[in-house]
Amino acid sequence: MNQPLRSLGIAPNQWAVNSESADITRPALPPRPIDLATDTKRVRLDLAKTALLIIDMQNDFCHSEGWLAHIGVDVTPARQPIEPLRAVLPILRSTSVPILWVNWGNRPDLLNIGAGVRHVYNSSGEGVGLGDPLPKNGAPVLIKGSWAAAVVDELTIEPTDICIDKYRMSGFWDTPLDSILRNLGRTTLLFAGVNADQCVMATLQDANFLGYDCVLLRDCTATTSPEYCLQATIYNVNQCFGFVSDSIALIHALSSV
Repeated sequence: MNQPLRSLGIAPNQWAVNSESADITRPALPPRPIDLATDTKRVRLDLAKTALLIIDMQNDFCHSEGWLAHIGVDVTPARQPIEPLRAVLPILRSTSVPILWVNWGNRPDLLNIGAGVRHVYNSSGEGVGLGDPLPKNGAPVLIKGSWAAAVVDELTIEPTDICIDKYRMSGFWDTPLDSILRNLGRTTLLFAGVNADQCVMATLQDANFLGYDCVLLRDCTATTSPEYCLQATIYNVNQCFGFVSDSIALIHALSSV
């Protein structure tokens, strides 16, 4: 009697095995194409190969009592993606598109953070930088598990979502993000979050360099930098690294599913 085959791995990176055989053909997920309007052309993408990356929508960057606000930055622009994300997230989840939250979540001892990175967040060495307590609530800046590093209350992480801790502006550097996406068979990445010209752009560029297809969602992305930084980011994505669309176009495209 033939032994039943058991699944190993996550589809589509999945084998079927028993004690006598291994089927390593890795059957593909059924395609689910949609047509998305972007700044430069109509793009056909496959939802079975698509994931959404939400970057740094955290209290330290987006809350009036977070780290950026503490050092005098107006965080109002960083809150602009909240409502577009609230609209599009349930629809993406209903179509089984993975949602990945890619957030700063440093070790409490900062052993993997060099002086150059710490200097960016505390250039005098006398202020409140990475790991230091915020004066208003004592939360350590961008430390994993702290209020400071938590996603803002207006956005909900569901149990089916995937959380990635990052330690640099790029979500791919020294993290399992690439391995997770490859296991899930996701080659088209939608990008959202803050800051557009810093962590979002660095992660998107690395994704492009690694061979992923990249789509920046304009209204789901923002920055507290000057407006010209956002303009340059959008220009460079359109010119060099992928496509630019928005949540309205995406919701319209998803309505065909």
